[in-house]
Amino acid sequence: MLNSVPRLLASAVVVLALSAPAAQAQVRRKAKPAPAAAPAKADKTDSLALRKLFDEALLRGESYENLRYLTNTIGPRLSGSPQAQQAVDWGKATMEKAGFDRVYLQEVMVPHWVRGGKEKGEIVGNKGKEIRVAVCALGGSVGTGGKLKAGVVEVHSFEELKNLPDEAVKGKFVFYNRPFNDALIEPGAAYGGAVDQRALGAAEAAKRGAVGALVRSMTSARDDNPHTGTMRPATIPGAALSTMAADQLSQLLKASPELQFELEMECTTLPDEKSYNVVGEIRGSKFPQEIITVGGHLDSWDLAQGAHDDGTGCVQSIEALRLLRAAGFKPERTIRAVLFMNEENGARGGTEYARLAAQNKETHVAAIESDGGGFTPRGFNLEADAATLAKVAKWAPLLQPYGVDDIQAGHSGTDIEPLQATVHPKALIGYKCDSQRYFDIHHTAADTFDKVNRRELELGGASMASLIYLLSKYGL
Repeated sequence: MLNSVPRLLASAVVVLALSAPAAQAQVRRKAKPAPAAAPAKADKTDSLALRKLFDEALLRGESYENLRYLTNTIGPRLSGSPQAQQAVDWGKATMEKAGFDRVYLQEVMVPHWVRGGKEKGEIVGNKGKEIRVAVCALGGSVGTGGKLKAGVVEVHSFEELKNLPDEAVKGKFVFYNRPFNDALIEPGAAYGGAVDQRALGAAEAAKRGAVGALVRSMTSARDDNPHTGTMRPATIPGAALSTMAADQLSQLLKASPELQFELEMECTTLPDEKSYNVVGEIRGSKFPQEIITVGGHLDSWDLAQGAHDDGTGCVQSIEALRLLRAAGFKPERTIRAVLFMNEENGARGGTEYARLAAQNKETHVAAIESDGGGFTPRGFNLEADAATLAKVAKWAPLLQPYGVDDIQAGHSGTDIEPLQATVHPKALIGYKCDSQRYFDIHHTAADTFDKVNRRELELGGASMASLIYLLSKYGL
């Protein structure tokens, strides 16, 4: 998941080179039929329709079993890996089995970074005592070329690093130890306030002559699970320390500033690999040229099964379309489920999807992304103008019985954001669930199938299907 990184930082990590002729966009806007007016209050027909979707999900939902296969049988799915290709094949077969009108692949070249077999970190005291600590390479890091031992300088911000004299940094590890701000109610905001040190830390340390970067894991949990995640390319290795390891290193540094750290990693970057987005469609009955996209990212980090990040988003997106079909609804606008490839370390799948949408002169009404885990549904974040946000907010009474009526302005998602620069949807929408536990397991070996609750997952698919039903019926 990149979707909680502040937009300015995300642009520094991922280059989104997108364009669309303004004249074509103007023609498309003029050609659109006028959408039906959104209901001012809950309509009984719509209430019954949403109840039908939730009944189908809770009694006969398929998200949980689909996720079981994706995570337990295929497992980790880092871009460029054999498992990523297996996931593509699974996604295509699952959509075809669901009976969608059209299922196809979109080719995209993706980075191929390999973690390697050895990751070892030790604190070495003045008397030679070695303390083994939990570490993992950050995605995209270079290897250490054997054992790398050096002194350590601790900082909490780039400004603090900038103010250090050269001799305090050169030849050492820079240890970034800024924790989450636990006073923030929304953990995603705490993540956004800390993640720049992971993404840019090694690159900034290299500018000062450091030999490596050590980064406190992006979580408020105090445990020994290091959290990986993408980093900006750098000439020196970057590694994450578990929060317990970071606390221990910080404490020992205060008592013994001359201690050293020894790091060993075998990661490397191989040539780009061919991969695919997986796309399934239900064609609109009245306005087939108007598209509503819903998706999650198929790739995952390699430490675990990628259950919450983002296996849940993938199976919920497929399920949203299946629920509409199973409930007997014929969407008025075309509904498209997309399993994006390479969100975690490049966002190339989302970029390519947006490029092809512009090339094919498609009209996108809205795009929805699920990339915040499969926890209890809460609502939706919208990137849209005030009028569009107000229209969607009028549907809150329909969604309230299911606890998914929190509709407000907010971040949507990394994979759908490129659409804004190419085909200009009226709204980019992020599915929002309870995120309090998400960053305990995010990008760690603990992101496994057993952490997902079946009812929470199935409720999420029904919530997304409900919003799609309303968007398809009333448009924006």
